[in-house]
Amino acid sequence: MKTQSLSLKMQFIQLIQAYRFSLHLVFVPLLILAVECRDLFILGVPFFGYLLIPFIDLLLKKYQANGLTTGDVKEKLSLTLIQLWPFIQLTLLVYCIHSISNRATLLPAEFIAIAAITGIITGSIGITFAHELMHKKSNRERWLADILMGLVLYGHFRSEHLLVHHRYVGTPRDAATAKLNESFFEFLLRVIPGCFLSAWNEEKTRLDKSGMRFYSLKNPFWRYFGLALFFTAIAGSLGGALGVLFFILQSIVAIIHLELANYIEHYGLRRKSIGANKFESTKTHHSWNSSGIASNWLLINLQLHSDHHAKSNRGFLDLQDHPESQAPQLPFGYPVMILLSLIPPIWFKIMNPRVAAWEKRFY
Repeated sequence: MKTQSLSLKMQFIQLIQAYRFSLHLVFVPLLILAVECRDLFILGVPFFGYLLIPFIDLLLKKYQANGLTTGDVKEKLSLTLIQLWPFIQLTLLVYCIHSISNRATLLPAEFIAIAAITGIITGSIGITFAHELMHKKSNRERWLADILMGLVLYGHFRSEHLLVHHRYVGTPRDAATAKLNESFFEFLLRVIPGCFLSAWNEEKTRLDKSGMRFYSLKNPFWRYFGLALFFTAIAGSLGGALGVLFFILQSIVAIIHLELANYIEHYGLRRKSIGANKFESTKTHHSWNSSGIASNWLLINLQLHSDHHAKSNRGFLDLQDHPESQAPQLPFGYPVMILLSLIPPIWFKIMNPRVAAWEKRFY
């Protein structure tokens, strides 16, 4: 009997291992329930993302050293689900806009709440998947990334991320690196215009070097603006002014969610200057790392950010965890850190001593 129980336990663990990067699909029925039933069902998305996932992180911590994160994964399935997500997300947005625009009994607070939880999904899942896809070399996968970013009106993120952030992370030239003692709200006001301008300037410089003007069709900003206008037009055709308002609101929440992640990932960390406008190469200790099991499953290993910046050509299935001796560690996964970053005094109290310890360890 005991042997059978152990066998069932191992089978269950193997099942989790195989399908662990499918956890984001839970958001689909939760969003549909929120739209159809409203009331307390609207809390399902934040409850799952911000409370249940961290709780599972805590429960599974003891299994971390026992291989729960390293078993066989359904690689083809995981990659297919990522490539299908742009169409799933578009379908969810069409469904939400059509549903909320045709309900006379929907309260303004419910409208805003449903837009917000939709933005949590398009930000935490959609932009995370777009991030993975934009690092691929194929034009098809980059188009899928652009579709996802167009669905949140933030297309220029691809240019900024690939041409600026990865090149200049941890230096004054990277707007997406949060400074020590900079609150998230100060960071947000700086990063949104800063990243747009740096992305535009890098693309313009790239075109200039090729002998083309900024208005050339080779400028990806045409694609970014075109997709944004196209999806906004779809929202308007489905729900009129309410549809456009819903689409814009969910985009704002998604963008804030992205910048919360950016804020967390490099807060207070810097690369050492080695000369005029020259800095040491990016290493694992220039990004905050988090090895939370469930939160990494949900965010396809985005939290293994130290390895991502050190080896940006690695796909999410190949990213490696790093110990504290090689990379600074966040005390919690992104869901908890996002909530903490919204309260600057608590954030500074938790993170500033860690930045000081990081500086002492690595410099």
